[in-house]
Amino acid sequence: MRPEVDLVIRGASVVSPDAIVPASVAIAGEQIVAVGHDDTMPPAREELRADGLFLLPGAIDSHVHFRDPGYPHKETWRTGSAAAALGGVTTVFDMPNTSPATGTVEALRLKQMAAEASYCDFGIHGLLGDDTIERLEELLDAGVTSFKAFVGNTFGNLPAPTDGALLEGFETLAPLGIRTVVHAENSSILFRRQKKMQDAGRIDALAHLAARPAVAEIEAIGRVLTLAEWTGARVHIAHHSAADSLFLLREAKRRGVDVTAETCPQYLLLNTEHMRKLGGVMRLNPPIREPRHNQPLWDALMDGTLDMIATDHAPHAPEEKTRESIWDCDCGFPGVETQMPLMLTEVNRGRATLMDYVRWSAVAPARAWGLYGTKGVIAPGAHADIAIVDMARQGVLSQNKLQSISRISPWNGRPVQGYPLHTLLRGRFVMREGRLVEDAVGWGRSVKAVQKMPTPRPRNTEHYSRAILETPPGVPPTAVPAGEVDWSAT
Repeated sequence: MRPEVDLVIRGASVVSPDAIVPASVAIAGEQIVAVGHDDTMPPAREELRADGLFLLPGAIDSHVHFRDPGYPHKETWRTGSAAAALGGVTTVFDMPNTSPATGTVEALRLKQMAAEASYCDFGIHGLLGDDTIERLEELLDAGVTSFKAFVGNTFGNLPAPTDGALLEGFETLAPLGIRTVVHAENSSILFRRQKKMQDAGRIDALAHLAARPAVAEIEAIGRVLTLAEWTGARVHIAHHSAADSLFLLREAKRRGVDVTAETCPQYLLLNTEHMRKLGGVMRLNPPIREPRHNQPLWDALMDGTLDMIATDHAPHAPEEKTRESIWDCDCGFPGVETQMPLMLTEVNRGRATLMDYVRWSAVAPARAWGLYGTKGVIAPGAHADIAIVDMARQGVLSQNKLQSISRISPWNGRPVQGYPLHTLLRGRFVMREGRLVEDAVGWGRSVKAVQKMPTPRPRNTEHYSRAILETPPGVPPTAVPAGEVDWSAT
């Protein structure tokens, strides 16, 4: 007799990047053990009928700010991860601009303690900055999965790494195969332009965009890709916002640079016409841009120039988003809970397919962060991370119903069609029938133990900073000429 499993989901369609196949799924413990025809499923202690629904690999959001430790009035790991669970997101990667910033082992321990309340699995990006270069390997050993370099300034006002530090950081991480997320904007351009506008008394919403033109993104991405290509480092461009810089990604990928890139629903679906109406609520970095940028970003997702969808979930209190001067409005807004219904709505409109969405939301991030096979796929042996989706369900997004502490959103009042009804994380329901499963708090764990990055491909190692600290063999130890030279003869 076949052994009994914990759960069989029957009657649904399983979605991969290549196909949508009617199938049932059997789960034992934390893993998927069978995917196939309903008649082939083993006996189960529990069954879930999912007729007419779709089983998607749980979304992996590689860019969230859960604000914990340091800013509990904005978000906590408990509330942020609960929002993820309600949004069909089963794994998140948290950014290091908390307080303290995640640039020391001590600060990392504080974040790991806060993450013990997580409803979803997680990775933690450590900070790559001038004063953390010597601690990168120590941070990896202590549990970070990856790093973040804030080349452009953002919330927390962490100083951008100098080019020398960025190069040295890539030199350290390239032989280890670790990927670095980069906020790619030129800080010098941003600060200079913002100061000139502030001095001129300009405080309107569109001033934020004027301070951060597309050329700031173009320049920074070009610089980052140059250093990554030279060292062989793996990089990831965060929240890509501008049509103008897509050519850099296309050319870098053509040359074999190991670069991945994300965009966010706000850059696909919003533009300056919305910002004129909503003002500082929409302030974020990089900024919401003119309408001409929207469609090229969609095109770049479709052709693979952009690899994935992330949210840059960046909550703030409502009073921090509604100040008179745009410069006083904090940057960012919540997104981890609304990403899936927003994108499924676009699928229903024919802008993409469910297979495309699975590639962007689960497969590509799983590959980028060394999780594919364990996560990002519905297949035997993988974690049972599943979003069970009703593509016919309609509704209206409401900021008042968000699980996040930050209940102010540019998506408020937006009609959507397509919702996650249930979310399973490693075989356990964390959201069921649209409601958070409260006693699943703390079920989330770090993905560090299952992360397996591909073989590193460092380049130009003989020129790395560590390699140049000693005099090469055969070279005189001082700058004094090795032999006698008759200077009078020259």
